[in-house]
Amino acid sequence: MAICRYSFFIGNPPLQQVLANPTFFLPPKSNNFIQLPLTVPNRIRTSVNSASPSSSMEAPPAGYRKNVGICLINSSKKIFSASRLDIPDSWQMPQYLILLMKQGGVDEGEDPRVAAIRELREETGVTSAEILMEAPHWLTYDFPPQVKEKLNRQWGTDWKGQAQKWFLFKFTGKDEEINLLGDGSEKAEFGEWSWMSPEQVIDRAVNFKKPVYKEIISVFSSHLQ
Repeated sequence: MAICRYSFFIGNPPLQQVLANPTFFLPPKSNNFIQLPLTVPNRIRTSVNSASPSSSMEAPPAGYRKNVGICLINSSKKIFSASRLDIPDSWQMPQYLILLMKQGGVDEGEDPRVAAIRELREETGVTSAEILMEAPHWLTYDFPPQVKEKLNRQWGTDWKGQAQKWFLFKFTGKDEEINLLGDGSEKAEFGEWSWMSPEQVIDRAVNFKKPVYKEIISVFSSHLQ
């Protein structure tokens, strides 16, 4: 299957306006770049490669909170991992909630690919990146009972766990670009970060996330060797 390439040209309209009215163009059967409007400061262009442009829209399992997972690798094929401020000694790859938007009076989920690009910038400051691969299926994990009770009380929900659409990003900038304060639009989530081997990423993750981490690293293994 040919690899399709996307190019995101960034404009200045308010984020809420862009998210409420996204415009998507399906790629032609060629390697030509096409333009999609997103919002990142100073009209930065982010190139994105994806071998499966339509799988983002598959429905996740019912009863799970939808979010995106980001496996960001550098030129040495090390993986970005960061320590959570709210959970001591807990390191993870970035993962973020998919927003709900009103489309014609109906709540619809944000496109996972758009969510991944937006949240990577908002939480880590990274704009120099390409999507190399998208996981073909949603992956799920269940919350342990105590975690489930705490989070659902906090959110006012009754989720079993999380359903994640994972993307493999290649970082094309310099380490100085990474800023855990992000772009200032969100409260900081991480305290430290490091480039790690796949084995280190799995070892430092909380136990209930380890199976998903092992699976997603296996899915992306061709780009990690």
